[in-house]
Amino acid sequence: MKSMVTPSAWSITRITRVNARKIPNSSPPFSNLFRPKPYSLFSSSVSPLSMAASSALTASSGDVTTDAEVFELIKAHEEKAARLPPLEEIRTVVNHSVRGMLSTISQKYEGYPSGSMVDFACDLEGYPILAVSSLASHTKDLLANKKCSLLVAKDPEDKTDLLITLYGDAIPVSEEDKGDIRTAYLTRHPNAFWVDFGDFQFVRVEPKVVCYVSGIATALLGSGEFSKEAYKAAQVDPIAQFSKPVASHMNRDHAEDTKLIVRHTTSILVDSAYMLDLDSLGFYVKATYKGNTFKLRIPFPRRAEDRKDVKTLIVEMLQAASQSN
Repeated sequence: MKSMVTPSAWSITRITRVNARKIPNSSPPFSNLFRPKPYSLFSSSVSPLSMAASSALTASSGDVTTDAEVFELIKAHEEKAARLPPLEEIRTVVNHSVRGMLSTISQKYEGYPSGSMVDFACDLEGYPILAVSSLASHTKDLLANKKCSLLVAKDPEDKTDLLITLYGDAIPVSEEDKGDIRTAYLTRHPNAFWVDFGDFQFVRVEPKVVCYVSGIATALLGSGEFSKEAYKAAQVDPIAQFSKPVASHMNRDHAEDTKLIVRHTTSILVDSAYMLDLDSLGFYVKATYKGNTFKLRIPFPRRAEDRKDVKTLIVEMLQAASQSN
């Protein structure tokens, strides 16, 4: 039977959320909780699948009970857990997001930035598409100065999660492309009937640089930036599109199974585990212990090929957890 770790209390520096994201080479160092390591979570030199196959941790003895030891166990697990490379995750998150913060150069308040919450969709190149009204202040700003930025949060409710900022130019969509762009926008926003009003037009934000930051207010701060060409060439993860239906099904009908899988994978006796989202290499959960909440990455044993394969992998993980329990 696999030994489990039962934390005595969760008071490690009073952090109630642990979002274990990794630092690429260009990132600032970790806080002084532990020493920095170069790009090991997302490293291209380490096979994600080999990390996934060896990610389950077993406590060396039953006396691992202090807060610091539990924290180290989580850190060790997260450093080995397979996940998408940063650029692929960024491209995937932007593609599946529908709302962000548009920043423009204000014409009314000269020299100051102006922020607006806007809906958007993405074209085939991953560039955000906005439907803007000539009556809106941000549209007037863009007509005078096309330079802008769009901030996208993977989870707006969690400040420690991935934040992406695209810096670029807002370019009006040509009449030739308008039909395809309209279709793409309405696919994401089917009730946006106003896009056909006379005062609306589509603009495309063509990024010059894409920046990201994650792990804010945690010991696992990471940041970096990518060129327009690198962003455009990145692929959208094919499994991420199934996140909502799969997570909804697991949380509604198999919450205890998810908890058992998390306990087996991490060796920590979590009280609950709520599936947040998934991709080809694994899924994220919001886990709780005695009222405290933290985020964990749970890797698949191998890369998922399609939605049916996701089910196969989860069943395999549950069987392995059940046999060791």
